[in-house]
Amino acid sequence: MIIVLTSEKPVLNEADQINLLFKAGLQILHLRKPTFTKDGYRSLLDQIETKYHNRIMTHQFPELTHEYGLRGIHLQEQPRIDLEDALDITIQVYKNKGFSVTSSFHSKSAIVACKADFEYVLLSPVFGSISKVGYKGKGFDVNDLKHIVIGMGGINEATLQKTYDLGFKGVGVLGGVWNTEDPLDSFIKIKEANNKVIKDIN
Repeated sequence: MIIVLTSEKPVLNEADQINLLFKAGLQILHLRKPTFTKDGYRSLLDQIETKYHNRIMTHQFPELTHEYGLRGIHLQEQPRIDLEDALDITIQVYKNKGFSVTSSFHSKSAIVACKADFEYVLLSPVFGSISKVGYKGKGFDVNDLKHIVIGMGGINEATLQKTYDLGFKGVGVLGGVWNTEDPLDSFIKIKEANNKVIKDIN
């Protein structure tokens, strides 16, 4: 599984680039724009082809899942913690409506301690980050976890094999796509390398 997260920074013709990624086989896009208002999210979603909306997880403004028929909501670490006892109920409400719910973690122990039933969780940083300077990788080994854990941080075609060796069930890519000269070409190369690694594993 390959997930692409949107860049926090402005991207030229971003919606067009996202449409091209989906056309090239992107399964899931995480829409994460910390500086955007709800209308900013809407503006970007309005430019993404409607047929791809059901592949998009939103990191903010969960009500947009209903408005646009998105894939579901992603709870970042602090919002998940802030929900406290309401976490399980929140997850169930969205699941009952056919939406997916995922979350972010930054340690294995936090994943183990959280009993919530997420479709999958993102764990970072696995390797030194491509998009965040000085964000060092922790080389998490998740082979002993039963959860579906997606590795993030420093993911590109060169680190794919090691990511799967560490027990991850998929990869989340940010800088490996958006911090390159040609995001589409970079995604295609990562996708091809990912397919090869999966084929070798199986």
